[in-house]
Amino acid sequence: MKTIIIALCFLCATAAFAQSAPILSNTPAPVVMYEHPQRAVEHSMATETSLISSYLSPYTYAKGEVPLAELGSLPYETPLGDVARAYRKEHIEAPKATKVLEK
Repeated sequence: MKTIIIALCFLCATAAFAQSAPILSNTPAPVVMYEHPQRAVEHSMATETSLISSYLSPYTYAKGEVPLAELGSLPYETPLGDVARAYRKEHIEAPKATKVLEK
């Protein structure tokens, strides 16, 4: 407890010093924006290159239609509400303790 109080006092003193330290002056300084020598100008664009048909690319593509049966189907997942109802039903039907211990 004593260590926590000392650490808290140290943090408060540090925060107070940081607020009162004369690091920044109060005199305002205007923002100076320097002009960049390379500005945006109109020029022709580079030639178009395909990212897919490159001989170095491991990606392939094909055009056409794929039958839905070839894509497979999503696995059926039981809704969470049904799972909760089944657990509740199991809990109700579970055997209860019959022996009562009294002192």
